[in-house]
Amino acid sequence: MEIKKNQSGDSLVVEIIGRLDAATAPQLEKELNSSLEGIKTLTLDFSQLEYVASAGLRVLLVAQKRMNKQGSMTIKNVSDEVKEVLDMTGFISFLNIED
Repeated sequence: MEIKKNQSGDSLVVEIIGRLDAATAPQLEKELNSSLEGIKTLTLDFSQLEYVASAGLRVLLVAQKRMNKQGSMTIKNVSDEVKEVLDMTGFISFLNIED
């Protein structure tokens, strides 16, 4: 997995490339924990995310809870495959997903 970050003021865009699973979720969690201080708007770009597993979902849940307290989080460019996982797990009901 590769992570690209682009910060502008109190807005952060994080692009996730590859697979978000048990092996890579700790990397994303570490990146988000070190990057979210003072961030009001977090955008996760899933345009190149191929797969998400339960460990990745947990990272998304933690990020969403944190951003609910300090601003907002949006997920954009979600593939049909990833959207299906988010739908089946119920995550689609509380994540802000833009088409």
